Amino acid sequence: MYSRRDFAKIALASVPVSAALAQAHKINSKIAGVQIGTQTYSFRDLPLDRAIAATVEVGLGEVELFPPSHVEPRPPAPAPGQNQAEARKAAREALRQWRVTVSLDEFKKVRKQFNDAGIEIYAYNYSFADDFTDDEIERGFQMTQALGANIITASSTLSIAKRVVPFAEKYKMTVAYHGHSDIRDPNQFAKPESFAAAMAMSKQFAVNLDIGHFTAANYDAVEYIKENHDRIVILHLKDRKRDQGPNVPWGQGDTPIKQVLQLVRDKKWPLRAYIEYEYRGTDDSVTEVKKCFEYCKAALA
Repeated sequence: MYSRRDFAKIALASVPVSAALAQAHKINSKIAGVQIGTQTYSFRDLPLDRAIAATVEVGLGEVELFPPSHVEPRPPAPAPGQNQAEARKAAREALRQWRVTVSLDEFKKVRKQFNDAGIEIYAYNYSFADDFTDDEIERGFQMTQALGANIITASSTLSIAKRVVPFAEKYKMTVAYHGHSDIRDPNQFAKPESFAAAMAMSKQFAVNLDIGHFTAANYDAVEYIKENHDRIVILHLKDRKRDQGPNVPWGQGDTPIKQVLQLVRDKKWPLRAYIEYEYRGTDDSVTEVKKCFEYCKAALA
């Protein structure tokens, strides 16, 4: 019998997974009734196969998949004589073309890699931007379906959200908007009013509440969750200081991580709580995410 650590060592060494390992059961990372997972952005320093192995090593059974690090191609190198603006424009167009032409079989392969490791892709982080074409918007829903998920998380704007409505309703898929802490721009998702405006656009729209950013913007995550839990699908766990303060190791900031986890536990709400490692740690990303998972376990003990 292979242990999770054995699987991680095999995958990290890029050794093909055996047929026996491919039948591994889903990793159970539900703690006291609260489903803990991770945003694969936490392992942004690792390629896809090693990020999967890292998730197994930590012991997490669900992920929100971050495409810039783990699905989409890297930006092409600038052409000779190309300035920065031209290079950015070319890279953006190359990414658009990849999105609208790549075979969906590629996403099915990614899904299989995670499933073979005992990990479920619960959501795909496809952040609609104002310059997206309609084809590019729709493609995100098709990619998410191919990954076996039914939730898109998006760091987007209210203006593009209006254009996303018909696609979310066509595919009957949840789009959960991720908030940051920029309360100066009314087009950004940061204030409770921004989330409310989006949710009024469609019943398919929901909230991906980053409790660290919400705290940095000087809002009360516990009270917001109490009032809006029925429209929240995923919580991002990180620790930040108030007043636009920095990301810090868990327990050193002002974010009520323990209180939030205990609230979800006690109320038995089906909210996912996903680790998003973003502070500057002293160890590698795998070790730091392990620390965060242990923090969750202690909070829910």
